[in-house]
Amino acid sequence: MLKERGFYKGVNLGGWMSQCDYSDERLDTFITEPDFAQIARWGFDHVRIPIDYDVIQNKDGTMKPEGLRRIDGALALCEKYGLNTVLDLHKTQGFSFDEGEHEEGFFENEAFQEKFYGIWECFAARYGGRHEHVMFELLNEVTEKAFLPAWKRISRECVRRIHARAPEVYVLLGSYRWNSARTLPELDAPYDDHVIYNFHFYEPHDFTHQGAYWEAARRDITKRYTYAESGASQAYFEDWLAPAIDKAAREGCELYCGEYGVIDVVPPAEAIKWFRDLHAVFERHGIARSLWSYKEMDFGLADPRMDDVRDELLSLL
Repeated sequence: MLKERGFYKGVNLGGWMSQCDYSDERLDTFITEPDFAQIARWGFDHVRIPIDYDVIQNKDGTMKPEGLRRIDGALALCEKYGLNTVLDLHKTQGFSFDEGEHEEGFFENEAFQEKFYGIWECFAARYGGRHEHVMFELLNEVTEKAFLPAWKRISRECVRRIHARAPEVYVLLGSYRWNSARTLPELDAPYDDHVIYNFHFYEPHDFTHQGAYWEAARRDITKRYTYAESGASQAYFEDWLAPAIDKAAREGCELYCGEYGVIDVVPPAEAIKWFRDLHAVFERHGIARSLWSYKEMDFGLADPRMDDVRDELLSLL
């Protein structure tokens, strides 16, 4: 269904309305119309747009008209170039996947939760009529298992509120441990027939995130791995994804991989080997996906380092 609806081969516009300084310069210039045109020429059918609440919502929970107008503009460009859109709430008041954001308390604080619902009620009212071309991703990468009981309750209520206003829009829902495929079976059955299971994939992490400066406090980032040394293979990917594939089959639900990619520290020729095997598994199981990321953000497809291998990578998508 996602393939037929045009949500099968996508790319993230990371760093535009999220993980940035939120300055007008960044929001006005990081992604512009020629980027949408390029993405369409490359053969993608949709973009995933990560959005931090800072762009669209004030601390008191009221919405920022200028932020909403930016999303309106992005959707207009998607329509112009024949691209569908996933609107992903990358950060909400009280929670971010990135500890450095110092957002805390969302899963315990009803006021934060109401502000979260408010964003999605606004999006449902404003964009739900475009349900054939827009999907909603509730929250990027819930981290800790301790958050899961609250997340189940919150996500169920949020889906209820969205579908009260926009019953035909599809909602993407992921589990904890940064949206791991292996924790997806711990989610409840889909709340209705317009919920799609969502996961992110960066395994083996030591290969895809080697040299990741933001992880230096947790592990040795000086080690380097070739694809062969990483232990990855199609069989490895099949094993990693099996819990999510089996869960989706049991529930009669589709799968969507909202992020996957290889850090720019890895030589492009080695990264291609990872993509080739992972895409073979995605295709085998009909898993829709969105590459991280279009430009920069340490994973950029459009970056000059990819010039010699980009056509080959695009042919694998």
